[in-house]
Amino acid sequence: MANPPLVICPHCARLHERTPIAPGAIASCVQCGYELYRHSRVSLEGWLALCWTSLFVFMLANLFPVAHISLSGKTVEASFPHALYLTWLSGDYAVALMAGLFVFAFPLGQILFLMWAIQAVRKRRLPWDFRFGLRMLEVLSHWSMIPVLFLAMLVSMVKMADLARLTPATGLWAFGLLAFMLTALSRVSAHRLWHDAEDEGLVARSGAALATNHIAGCTACGYVQDMPRNKPGKICDRCSAYFHLRKPKSNSRAWAFLAAAAILYFPANLYPVMTMRMPIGTESHTILGGVIELWQLGSWDLALIVFIASVVVPLTKILVLAALMTVRHWRGPLMQRQRTRLYEMVELVGQWSMLDVFVVIFLSSMADFPGLVQIIPGLGAASFGLVVILTMFAAMSYDPRLGWDQGNRLEKSIQHGG
Repeated sequence: MANPPLVICPHCARLHERTPIAPGAIASCVQCGYELYRHSRVSLEGWLALCWTSLFVFMLANLFPVAHISLSGKTVEASFPHALYLTWLSGDYAVALMAGLFVFAFPLGQILFLMWAIQAVRKRRLPWDFRFGLRMLEVLSHWSMIPVLFLAMLVSMVKMADLARLTPATGLWAFGLLAFMLTALSRVSAHRLWHDAEDEGLVARSGAALATNHIAGCTACGYVQDMPRNKPGKICDRCSAYFHLRKPKSNSRAWAFLAAAAILYFPANLYPVMTMRMPIGTESHTILGGVIELWQLGSWDLALIVFIASVVVPLTKILVLAALMTVRHWRGPLMQRQRTRLYEMVELVGQWSMLDVFVVIFLSSMADFPGLVQIIPGLGAASFGLVVILTMFAAMSYDPRLGWDQGNRLEKSIQHGG
């Protein structure tokens, strides 16, 4: 390819040429190893078909019950919309809002925006709001949590199996299939669609209009362009998004989110995440109490998953981010590459800590037997959900490029001194 498009690594700011690669291959940054782009074996027509299928399965998952639960002659059909309704009626508005956004509104928006964007690229006619739609797609994809909800449903069913007779229903299999579909669709990112539009000649080619050596890549569309030397940010020449050379006040913002998450981590573990009302009395369960209960039921595998997702992961995220921001001195490219790997791990596991919150929400729908047993989300569930959100914002605020900048400045100073 003559004059191939340019791409800048978002984790170390290394400039690369976006050259053609084989189907199924991945192009990684030569400096930090971050995945820059991949060549999917699936065509845009195939991804569009998967979008339509995902939309159909999404409707099945939310219209049909996930399980039938029978207790003392009474039967309940548990579904996710019903769980949201009961959570809202119980007064846990924050928990209901989080679940409604992360596992209904955002996944649905992800599917619809992706269908719209793929159709636009296929027809070779980009609407005027294409750039805004892709920015929305990036946000929705990051906060979509259907796979976490599906695992939470399995954990909830194991907990209920010892209390009542339970039969899996259509909604459960639909949610399981939807989890795999949305995981696959996450490969079609906004940046991937910008690359496809570039290759079709529908938008300006990244790096084609460079006039200086002071360049940067737009964080919204990846367009490599000239950056004013006397300004920290600018409006992208291609997508009109305002972006900065580096995230402004990244460490201060990350520390603020991290401190708030650390403070809320204590009530999230000390206060009960759910309360079970029965004729013989009321029982409250904390996160660790739920892990112990799963272990006693013989589900040691699920107990281990919940313990890792709800205790180890959030605590590890807080400690790793704190370590990355505390130890900021340049210690060579190998050490900085390991630091970048740690940051990628924090980004990858961020949403899985919502597992316990979704378990509590779904249990409220499964154990809705007034007079016999009812489960109500507790204060710990809302606190824990906020911990997850704050740690995700802290990871988004952290800028791993700052560490690589130190090494580049040190290298330039050594060369200049030589």
